[in-house]
Amino acid sequence: MDEMIKSAIQFYEDEYSDSVLYAQLAKVEKDENLKKEFLRLSNIESKHAKFWRDFLARRGVKTQPVKISRLTLYSTKLLRKLLGPGAVASLLEMGENSAIQKYFKFLTTYSDRIDEEERKKLNEVILDELEHEKFFYESKRRFHVENLRDFVLGMNDGLVEILGAVTGLSAVYVYNPKLVGISGLIVGVAGALSMAIGTFISVRSQRQVNDSIRQRMEVLFRVSPDRARDDLLNRLLESGMPEDIAREVAEKLSSNRDAIIRLLVQEEDENEVRAALYTGISYLIGVAFPVTPYFLASSSMVALPFSVLLAGTALAVVATFISILSGISIKKKVVEMVTTGLGAAFVSYLFGHLMEALFNVSAL
Repeated sequence: MDEMIKSAIQFYEDEYSDSVLYAQLAKVEKDENLKKEFLRLSNIESKHAKFWRDFLARRGVKTQPVKISRLTLYSTKLLRKLLGPGAVASLLEMGENSAIQKYFKFLTTYSDRIDEEERKKLNEVILDELEHEKFFYESKRRFHVENLRDFVLGMNDGLVEILGAVTGLSAVYVYNPKLVGISGLIVGVAGALSMAIGTFISVRSQRQVNDSIRQRMEVLFRVSPDRARDDLLNRLLESGMPEDIAREVAEKLSSNRDAIIRLLVQEEDENEVRAALYTGISYLIGVAFPVTPYFLASSSMVALPFSVLLAGTALAVVATFISILSGISIKKKVVEMVTTGLGAAFVSYLFGHLMEALFNVSAL
């Protein structure tokens, strides 16, 4: 089958599925504003699906009934209940961005096979997708979904790092699993504190840098408005804006201090305390999976496979949630996260054996 036709069929199926997905989200959404937005998005996606169906029909291709993935619907609703509407908005935004890139590539690749009316409608579809992305971005800010990143990264680090630690210790303390478990917990708590403090310092430092730049600009406006205008002009020119347009924009904004400051200063509304808590707590949650078996097993070698199984399963679940709602291949993401995590554990196990052989500490 022609690649263009294959792509169009996939687009039709994706848009139809998204229409159903947004309708389902609207059914379970309690926030009235979000409910209305999800219904509106569902109608727009339905319109997009019709465009692709007509596009295929004009080329003699009849579309087949679309099977909606129950896993996607269930996962979306579950994620909504567990992490709130903002988390869903964050991951759906990734999918919208993916659709924008695919449509733009389709438009440029097959421009000679698309008539003027189809090109116009496809441009409208792309604009709709851009508007969707804007809605999800605003929802992320409203529900503080920047912390979803902290949660995912913190949990992933806790899983991978502590799995590596207890795996390496298992090769040394074969007959003392509780010592391995306690050691894993100690390392885990220290790691959680380190991650939380690191996140706190990072977010606060960025805020302080922004505040410093903002104060500098306010002083500059009071002392030399012309110099502030020149700073804006230089930033616009560095971004690639044509010089005549950059000068016109800088001149028109020269009297608007707040507008120039917003353009020159990266706004960061992330709360450092909340970010630190998300990172630290999620790290500890990740620690629990590989450590728990060592408090229940009779030996480290008995606990080890269960530790690997629990950690691998947790990594796969996290990867699946990310993949389903972001348009990334589930298989690819799961394989990526699980293999890197278990690979690190295997290297740690070999290193533990090396230490045991060198220092003969297995009996301790």
